Amino acid sequence: MGGDHGPDVTLPACSRFLDQHPDVQLILVGLPQSMVGYAHARATVVLASEVVTMDDPLEVALRRKKDSSMRVAIMQVKDGTAQAAVSAGNTGALMAISRYLLKTLDGIDRPAIAGQIPNAKGAATTVLDMGANVDCTAEHLLQFAVMGSALVSVLSGEDNPTVGLLNIGEEAIKGNEVIKKAGELLRIAAKTGDLNFYGNVEGNDIFKGTADIVVCDGFVGNVALKASEGLAGMIVDFLKKEFSRNIFTKMAAMTAYPVIAALKKRMDHRRYNGGALLGLRGLVFKSHGSADELAFGYALTRAYDAARNNLLDLVRVRIAHAAPLLASEDVSI
Repeated sequence: MGGDHGPDVTLPACSRFLDQHPDVQLILVGLPQSMVGYAHARATVVLASEVVTMDDPLEVALRRKKDSSMRVAIMQVKDGTAQAAVSAGNTGALMAISRYLLKTLDGIDRPAIAGQIPNAKGAATTVLDMGANVDCTAEHLLQFAVMGSALVSVLSGEDNPTVGLLNIGEEAIKGNEVIKKAGELLRIAAKTGDLNFYGNVEGNDIFKGTADIVVCDGFVGNVALKASEGLAGMIVDFLKKEFSRNIFTKMAAMTAYPVIAALKKRMDHRRYNGGALLGLRGLVFKSHGSADELAFGYALTRAYDAARNNLLDLVRVRIAHAAPLLASEDVSI
């Protein structure tokens, strides 16, 4: 029910996803009037009487709307009926309800949102946190790094992905006290085999693909995400305008079309839609609220890949291995 377009986008996306994945079953949660006429052999409809709107305060979403489609969907995961939940709705409400119902894993203080930003290598850089936690301690950043490593291992097949710590410079002496301490923790984690720490990275390294994973607080991560989306849209719009100015530029556009099409595809954020809410005792994925049918389908695919590759178990294993570091308050090198 969530997002800018609701069932007009989510229902067709679900049908297309089911047709592409014959081993999947979907549980669709929504208002009765929105589900009228929808049918698929591998789709089950579960009705809810309320919807969390994009404007609802957290108290309303969490305490008052106890039969919202969002809450009912998360309950499917808690009860074991579903292996993962996907929503395009209110991000804050989704995090709050998920954390309240599913709880956090042992060793994790705060869940984080892990999203992907296209990079120059033709792949994507996984960034976390992307908005769940504005203020983070060094220990939180270490937790994000461990969970992000598990996520990338599952989604990309890379057993030992590199982790970069977002900073104002590559040197270990730069940054505030939280970043410096996080760097120390990450270096120790690298020595103990808990992750593959590349070192400090700067903002442009996200787009270069310098490290597979970039760790930062939610404020910075969300700004980076929105900036990259805006930049991609600006470049595409610029090319459209430039190549349509006159007959000569139109002819040039025809010649350059394959290159332009490849660039547009590489920068298309819809292909990287679906942020994982890591650190919970269940799999929850957040789709962009503005997602169209294609983008929401990619969010479903991320959840599908995470479930069939046992992401939750891998996160548990990595967190357990790093437990001594995650619980340590005193760091020495």
